[in-house]
Amino acid sequence: MSYRFADRTKMFKSSPIREIAGLIQKKGSDVISFAGGNPYEPYFPSADIKKAFDKVFESGNKSLQYGMTPGFMPLREQISQRVSAKGIQSKPEDILLTTGAQQAIDLFGRIMISPGDVVLTENPTFFAAVQSFQSYEANVVGVNGDEQGMDLDELEAKIKQYNPKFIYVVPTFSNPEGRVWSQERRKALLELAYQYNTLILEDDPYGDIQFYENEQYIPIAAMDVQKSHVVYAGTFSKTVVPSLRIGWVQGPEAILKYLSQIKEAADLMSSTLNQQALYYLIKDMDLDAHIGMLRKNYYQHMAIMQDYLKTLDPNFVSWIEPKGGMFIWVKVDESINTTELLAEVLEHGVAYVPGGPFYVENPQQNTLRLNFTHSSPEKIQIGMERLVSVFRQSEMNVNIKGAGFR
Repeated sequence: MSYRFADRTKMFKSSPIREIAGLIQKKGSDVISFAGGNPYEPYFPSADIKKAFDKVFESGNKSLQYGMTPGFMPLREQISQRVSAKGIQSKPEDILLTTGAQQAIDLFGRIMISPGDVVLTENPTFFAAVQSFQSYEANVVGVNGDEQGMDLDELEAKIKQYNPKFIYVVPTFSNPEGRVWSQERRKALLELAYQYNTLILEDDPYGDIQFYENEQYIPIAAMDVQKSHVVYAGTFSKTVVPSLRIGWVQGPEAILKYLSQIKEAADLMSSTLNQQALYYLIKDMDLDAHIGMLRKNYYQHMAIMQDYLKTLDPNFVSWIEPKGGMFIWVKVDESINTTELLAEVLEHGVAYVPGGPFYVENPQQNTLRLNFTHSSPEKIQIGMERLVSVFRQSEMNVNIKGAGFR
């Protein structure tokens, strides 16, 4: 049969991480993967989660019934308190629970994007968000930046040129670069949004995994005194467990209204069973102490990985030192294509994600992303020894070519 798919399916693309996972599976369990964005399983609060689910079942069969689309109100109250502690003034009614932050991103795109609309993003950026926006036939346009955030001159020029529906940013420990926007850039972005009547979608999945307590990263949503121009998405996947699939989105009432209506059409509601369990978990467990443990331990994971990178020639490799989050963004010599190099790296029993797919335009093929949160410190050491050995050989090849040898 000839299937008549919608035209928008032409925009669908496979996730490069899923494709790499398939390659790793073929190579066998000996491959140490720095490719995904997974947390470390031994840090999961498994016993506390079991107790939380026990409490849900103890409350009776009503806890297994359908719930309201916006989500379990006691959990929304807890989230409201947590985002208020970040300076984002919100009421429980201002929060819609979603199946992970990815659903929040997707639902927002669904209510905002008409075919041909422009969305501005960082370049590079989280490719799953780009996939979602493009699935609704958006024209996604990248804005370059530096260690402080988006280039403001380029951003304003593209706002004037394209009149975008919204600007998508991950300003705190961005994916893939792990950058932290300066407060000045955050404020300037918001001022441009006010000036040109443009919305901002602020994605903050990693903000709690902060390595330096004395540094303060104020969400752009907290700066939005008009409470009109920023939609803020968060998740518990990185700080509790991914499998609960609980995220949320907070924003202006008019936007939440449509988000709730479109969620009814998408899945009616996210799992109320999981929402109730998370409510009891946060109520009975010291979540902040748990996050403090993650911060301390993930810093050690990151430091081990970075120490191996420091053994390489700085003329061959450079990277952004993370202040939090889950990733190290690496650049190697411009002559190296990290997508092509991946096959050799896999043969040595280690994996990364090539940087090219993260770019909206003008991809830098000599980039790659390393995840330091999924593997144990011992496996990070083994995996980095393997990776560094491949890099050293590549470095030697570059030097030989540079010296004119064949």
